[in-house]
Amino acid sequence: GKIKVLDRQRDEAWVAGPGISAFGGGNTGWIDDNTFWFRSEASGYSHLYTVNASTGTKKALTSGNYEVQQVSLSKDKKYFYISTNEVHPGEQHFYRLSIADGKKEKLTSMTGSNQVTISPDEKYLAILHSYSNKPWELYLQENFVTGKQTKTSGKIEQITNKAQSDEFKTYAWKDPEVISFPARDGAQVYARLYKPANPQPNKPAVLFVHGAGYLQNAHKWWSSYFREYMFNNMLADNGYYVMDIDYRGSAGYGRDWRTGIYRHMGGKDLSDHVDAVNYLVKNFGVNPKNVGLYGGSYGGFITLMGMFNEPEVFAAGAALRPVTDWANYNHGYTSNILNEPFTDSIAYRKSSPYYFAEGLKGHLLICHGMVDVNVHYQDAVKLAQRLIELGKDNWELASYPMEDHGFTEPSSWTDEYKRIFKLFETVLKK
Repeated sequence: GKIKVLDRQRDEAWVAGPGISAFGGGNTGWIDDNTFWFRSEASGYSHLYTVNASTGTKKALTSGNYEVQQVSLSKDKKYFYISTNEVHPGEQHFYRLSIADGKKEKLTSMTGSNQVTISPDEKYLAILHSYSNKPWELYLQENFVTGKQTKTSGKIEQITNKAQSDEFKTYAWKDPEVISFPARDGAQVYARLYKPANPQPNKPAVLFVHGAGYLQNAHKWWSSYFREYMFNNMLADNGYYVMDIDYRGSAGYGRDWRTGIYRHMGGKDLSDHVDAVNYLVKNFGVNPKNVGLYGGSYGGFITLMGMFNEPEVFAAGAALRPVTDWANYNHGYTSNILNEPFTDSIAYRKSSPYYFAEGLKGHLLICHGMVDVNVHYQDAVKLAQRLIELGKDNWELASYPMEDHGFTEPSSWTDEYKRIFKLFETVLKK
């Protein structure tokens, strides 16, 4: 009945990352009675390890500045099938990894995201694939072993062709360039860049801020923020430069990026957006007086922090379903990043827009569903009262009586984005 520790993972911020959970819910297993496999961010990125239960000897099966994002063990337990972003942070590919010698074979070839399910007999790969401007489709690819010869370049057959309607195809959806630019601390920030074919004379720009915090959107596959992707196309058509960055705290870039917001949300994740504006000004001649930003949930929070703490940088902002005070938000999320209000009140105060509302100078739109069960409507009400008390002008609150955190009614989405577009057209084209 004695217990022996085989691995201990610790982080000054919090333990997480692809396939890793501080609460034991990670993706782990046994190769044989004596060899256990798991993932760890010990190197700075989520990688695959084995440990000998008898000797305690650990072995890294993968290494490098990329993440092992999905793992499964072959039926014969001689190989791992893994998904990584080794080729590019904004691509996902599928590999077969030999446990014996560590040799890795790349099994997918299509640029973008390849989300793979192996058939029970391991002879076929079902691949969900998408590209930046092409929604998800299903493909089938051979993946079988004949003797000692491994067939890794089997014929790919497209199974579905349903994602794009005829109406959808009538518009030339943009393929945003995935770039990187240096942040003030030297880190490389990845971004999607939409360049207008005909820039508006006043050279306006808009930053879209993705939600969820720990999520990736500057990638080469179809975005889960497809409405915003379409809106960004529309903005570019109307003469705006548009950038969508994977700011500090975003997924896909390892431990240090993930924990870069520890004890200060609205710190490096906001300064990354300011650095993005500087990049646009320097490289494309964007007018620094005509820059706006928008986003929902965490993106709404960053929008507020930008409008309040960087009022000379952002002339207009649309904060959708934003957190205004993290002390109101759920414990499971905030306790990792900010600890707890009664043990780390400093972290909560410097991370909550409510306490910086006096800095507002530009034009602010707040949109919030009144039956939001994620970021409660009280956050919008609390901030509205604060803005009233401060005597602030040029702001408005649009309330949606029937909507939760994610809107469901097309009329609500349409109303919200009409308001955002009107804000930018009115303010950023002066």
